Amino acid sequence: METLNIRSGEFQLERLPKIKNDTLRGWDAADELLIETVLTDYSHLLVTPPLIANDSFGALALAFNEYSVHSWSDSFISHLATTHNLSLNKISASPVLIPSTKEAEGKYDLVLIKIPKTLSLLEDQLCRLKPHIHPETVIIGAAMSKHIHTSTLKLFEKIIGTTTTSRATKKARLIYAQNDQKNNVVSPYPKTIKDESSGINLQNFANVFANDHLDIGTRFFLETIKKHLNQHGEYAEQAPNIIDLGCGNGILGIAAKQLIPHAKISFTDESYAAIASAKINYSNETIDKNTDDAEFLMSNSLDQYKGDTPDLILCNPPFHQAHAVGDHIAWTMFKQSQQKLQKNGELWVVGNRHLAYHIKLKKLFGNCQTVASNKKFVILVATKNKK
Repeated sequence: METLNIRSGEFQLERLPKIKNDTLRGWDAADELLIETVLTDYSHLLVTPPLIANDSFGALALAFNEYSVHSWSDSFISHLATTHNLSLNKISASPVLIPSTKEAEGKYDLVLIKIPKTLSLLEDQLCRLKPHIHPETVIIGAAMSKHIHTSTLKLFEKIIGTTTTSRATKKARLIYAQNDQKNNVVSPYPKTIKDESSGINLQNFANVFANDHLDIGTRFFLETIKKHLNQHGEYAEQAPNIIDLGCGNGILGIAAKQLIPHAKISFTDESYAAIASAKINYSNETIDKNTDDAEFLMSNSLDQYKGDTPDLILCNPPFHQAHAVGDHIAWTMFKQSQQKLQKNGELWVVGNRHLAYHIKLKKLFGNCQTVASNKKFVILVATKNKK
């Protein structure tokens, strides 16, 4: 746990999910620069609630906790962390938590945007922000300098208006955008793509991984699932519980449902955009158009899953959290899968070869089989309590 020292106070701040011996802080120099700038130059605008977009772990909500902030994010974990850190500091304020797939509320005098990792999410947010700002609204973006690109500034120019940047401070920089662009913009998301190999049409919201194409790892996983799931005779004789863990747009769970129509499918992800995409795609691409026969959970890994013991878990794990790269999310997914699966239940994983997931899976499950591989990816299967 680290202490955030700013003009408005000292705050304890934890990253979620908690990781043993975590060396990363829950904020960066861009948060500090943004907070100091607002308190110095724009505190007079805090008479009305500011809109904060993409507050990683609640540092901005803590700094401005007395101003009834609205927190707009695609991350369920970020919203959990915001609530957790306010409670940790014994702050009773309750910010308005707005999922990325929902509209912001009312008009804002001050908008603070931490620049997200994906340009598509920023584009979607800026487009949908337009109805909620007026010509005098102060809009400030913030990021580490290495994460601000020409394409970032062009988006602000195109959608919002005249855009300038600050000088770098501790390798962080601010973006100032003036709302003088008169064009009426509509977000291009969700986008519809078609996977030619499966014939599945997918609607992808802005922050879904590879939102304009089917990534090659998922494509390889789909090919493998189709070859092998039909060989499991027990799935034809029972109604298996299947989880698409870290589901993204839901294509793995949808493919499983198409192969085993009587299966119960659960989709989990910490991205609001992912769950929204999965729900639409499941309804469009399964025989039963009623999504009531499936479960869609906002969850850090399997934390929120309370359903029946799964027979099969399909997982294409992420190897980063925002800009931070690491295997802690995959490790959590693997551990929780091992705990949740029924005896002889299987975890199927796709991953880049160099990530060496087979070592972790063998350590957890005591076994790991390579079902398929190519030059870049491996498909691994680990079985719980395998004899």
